[in-house]
Amino acid sequence: MIRLLLVDDQALFREGLHTLLSLHEDLEVVGEAGNGLEALAAADALRPDVVLMDLRMPVLDGVAATRRLLAAHPTTRVIVVTTFDDDELVFDGLRAGAVGYLLKDVSSDKLVEAIRAAARGESFLQPSIAAKVLAEFNRLERSAAPPPPPPAPLAEPLSEREREILRLLAAGDSNKEIAAALYITEGTVKNHVTNILGKLDARDRTQAALRARELGLIYFSLPPSSPSPLPSFGPPSLLSPWARG
Repeated sequence: MIRLLLVDDQALFREGLHTLLSLHEDLEVVGEAGNGLEALAAADALRPDVVLMDLRMPVLDGVAATRRLLAAHPTTRVIVVTTFDDDELVFDGLRAGAVGYLLKDVSSDKLVEAIRAAARGESFLQPSIAAKVLAEFNRLERSAAPPPPPPAPLAEPLSEREREILRLLAAGDSNKEIAAALYITEGTVKNHVTNILGKLDARDRTQAALRARELGLIYFSLPPSSPSPLPSFGPPSLLSPWARG
């Protein structure tokens, strides 16, 4: 059972999220908090496995709360769930120690997958956020001097099927979505992902995508900006007006 703490300054959004996550037998919402200071007290008392953290909140914001929470509870995993995807907030959240960054328009399946991945010790970034991280990585790489030597080729090359799965994995697709796209079983996808991580010497999907980019196996570009869609955690009439943080 994965113990969850929900941190968001909008009570109605927390309630909708609580209801959604309670539908999954392996997830248990053990507490809620309306700001970062309350989140620290709740984490001390409840010892959650994963914290879903909003960023813009009164009293203590999500970035500061994440940093202090992880200093006190380093084994807890924090996933940012917010409306805002501007670069400064993304990088501040990840630098504070968050292992995932999701926008509130994320599907329920993706959210649950991110929670389970975090509980396993993995990272999870929504594709649009991963693109920002990779773009920044590219910028820093270009500005570095002298340029680093080219990465060593893989000891064992990826098969064509593994390359297909890697491209979908790097785009943020879940195992279920990859299986549907390639007409294979989820178990087969899981086996391929394990092989891909081993061949790339990567500990998780995000690191695999970065390693593959270094090797020229995949390429990313930052998508054009677009208006933020409304949240999809529940009926728009219930959650949309409040899902702003």
